[in-house]
Amino acid sequence: MASRPAPSARRMRLGAELRKLRERAGMTSTEAARLVGTSPGQLSNIETARFGASPDRVRAMARIYDCADQAFIDALADMAADRKRGWWEEYRETLPVGMLDLAELEHHARALRTAYTAHIPGLLQTPEHAREVFRQVVPELSPPEIEHRVSHRIKRQDVIYRADPVPYSAIVHEAALRMKFGGPATARRQLEHLLVMSEHRHITLRVIPFDAGAFPGSGQSLAYATGPVSQLDTVHLDQSHGPVLLDAEAQLQKYRTLLDRMEAVALDERASRVVIQAIAKEL
Repeated sequence: MASRPAPSARRMRLGAELRKLRERAGMTSTEAARLVGTSPGQLSNIETARFGASPDRVRAMARIYDCADQAFIDALADMAADRKRGWWEEYRETLPVGMLDLAELEHHARALRTAYTAHIPGLLQTPEHAREVFRQVVPELSPPEIEHRVSHRIKRQDVIYRADPVPYSAIVHEAALRMKFGGPATARRQLEHLLVMSEHRHITLRVIPFDAGAFPGSGQSLAYATGPVSQLDTVHLDQSHGPVLLDAEAQLQKYRTLLDRMEAVALDERASRVVIQAIAKEL
């Protein structure tokens, strides 16, 4: 098995899930390594994503760990089989790792749900809007750094444009719609873009108006990526110090509930478009 100095988030997730299976089976790494037919060091390297594992080995490990969830095993084996470099790897030398992890997460998601209170979702941003957002980053970015980030953000949007687009549900607070990044003209074009995108069958765009008042999750920007099985769902939180990925069941349940409650106070799709159109006319 070849080592990989910079494992992807997907590879790290596979290793973490194999470790969880071993621990649930009550096995030490030494016991498991003996049954798997490898050394404790090699097993540790698989669990920490320094080494990869073949689909056959993943299935063998799942059997040894008494995992009876065939759909989950198949999903893990598929993760092990996928060793192609994604387009985001070309940015590994120029962008923070967290931005690459998000692109990889979106690429493999079966569905996406997002909620933003102060920003337009990245998957729905125009290049002009994205450029203005990155100009506000602290510490200040150089012009080439800004263009790298804009290019990466636009390429991420392939997941909603490709032949088999990811079903995408976005909740946006009215505050984000009124942020004039780049001035009135750029802001108007961004809102017009939202209206166009909201007409796509696989995209659901809903607005939480100021009149809704307080609601759970109002201080967070989050993305929920649905995996091939529920155990492989992931939450992405956009924090000032960098993105955070969460996958513990309690965390997944918490953020599913938050999104459900935010949807409950949001306007329906038609009323949301009316709000967006009204704000655009004011510019």
